Amino acid sequence: MFFQRTSSSAHGAHDKPLRYLLLFHDLYFIALIILAVASGGYGIYLWDKASAQSQRINFVIQEIYLVRGDLYRQTKELFDAFFLQEENALHEYNQYTTSILAHLERLQNIAIDQQEREALMEIERKYRSLVNEAPALFYRYQNNPNRKAQKSIYQDIETGIFRHYEEVSKRAEYLLMVKQEEIKHRLDDARSNSIAVLSMPLILGCILIIYSRRILKNSIVRPINDIMQATNAISAGNLSHQVPEAGAEELAVLSREINKMAEDLAASRDALVKSEKQAALGLLVPMLAHNIRNPLASIRATAQVIDDPLLDKDTQESIQGIMHTVDRLERWTGSLLSYLHPIKPMLNQLLLSSIVQGAVSTLQPKLDEKQIAIIEDSANVKQLILTDEHLLEQMLYNLLLNAAEASPKGAEIKILCSLANNLLTLVMIDQGPGMPFKPDPHALTPGPTTKRFGTGLGIPFAFKVCEELGGAMSFESDAGRGTRITITLPQ
Repeated sequence: MFFQRTSSSAHGAHDKPLRYLLLFHDLYFIALIILAVASGGYGIYLWDKASAQSQRINFVIQEIYLVRGDLYRQTKELFDAFFLQEENALHEYNQYTTSILAHLERLQNIAIDQQEREALMEIERKYRSLVNEAPALFYRYQNNPNRKAQKSIYQDIETGIFRHYEEVSKRAEYLLMVKQEEIKHRLDDARSNSIAVLSMPLILGCILIIYSRRILKNSIVRPINDIMQATNAISAGNLSHQVPEAGAEELAVLSREINKMAEDLAASRDALVKSEKQAALGLLVPMLAHNIRNPLASIRATAQVIDDPLLDKDTQESIQGIMHTVDRLERWTGSLLSYLHPIKPMLNQLLLSSIVQGAVSTLQPKLDEKQIAIIEDSANVKQLILTDEHLLEQMLYNLLLNAAEASPKGAEIKILCSLANNLLTLVMIDQGPGMPFKPDPHALTPGPTTKRFGTGLGIPFAFKVCEELGGAMSFESDAGRGTRITITLPQ
């Protein structure tokens, strides 16, 4: 029994070992965790940055409002000092000046770009201008204390200094509002980007699950199922079942070893059956041959005794028929014993032509009877060959006998011989009708025969001789065109 072992080329390259698959799986998970942490950290960073910027702008706006409030209260203290003659008004006025300058200094410290600095410096300039101009207006009122001068002071402060300050303050507030709106949009973009970035680990996690499931199925689960099915089939006696060598490297090696084990078990089983069959035949055939040969010898001896030239023609033909039949039975039992007994080749250095001529000369009467010509070129092999003379001659005799009996009258049988690369090749070609069956070199019983009185042992014996000599034999047959036998014997 032969197995066609599944090779790695038939299934493509094997997968990586299990340790590599597990390492890849772990690294993939670690990369996924790192990506998730990085994505979350990036989102938090964007959010914190935007939040800090928004808080800064709110702080700047609050400081501007505080400056405005202190400015109005400072102006009130100035009115109280000049119109109500309050003693602490000027002291509180100076305190508000110190507070406003501190606010303006803080605003300059938290400004982050040139545009903000210029707007805050403009506020500070307008404030200093107001601080410098307002006392002068009140001193002018003291020099001309009437309602018209008082009204002029209100108008100058309200429409002049305060209006300019309010315009500058509003421009700064508008600038900060624009920046705050930009930050809001930036927060919205950061939120959208964070959702997109944070969704990537989820998507990659789903891909990892699908890919891991596929790898697990193709590299582990399916090969294990194939191995389990194969072990069940092999344990049930189906030793021809093959396990696909697929999956992880360890499983592929296990599958290959199971296939080799099944092949070895099949070979052992066939060898055991063959040896048991051979042993049974070896016990039975010698006993049958002994019991058959003794009566055959008596029958032939009797036929020889009664054979007399004076007898009539029919009687003589009958006696000759008896002797021929006894001879055929003798040859049958001899061939059967030769097939069953162990063969021990005795190798010697010989000329191939002498062996071929020995086989042909033994068969010459049969060849002459059918007028068959033997065409052979064994003389071309001038180098001595290493073989067993009697076994090779007997094998060639059996094959030539089969070819002669299958060939028509007046046909040719060719024997082509060659020796190259330490390999002796013999090709025998006949012109018979072809063989109706293909000889099996591993048959456990004698093969079929096409001859009326054949034993079917000629070809099995030839196979056995080839095997003992380390060679091989093959048959090619076409219906109606003859048979081609190729024998190769290593030297």
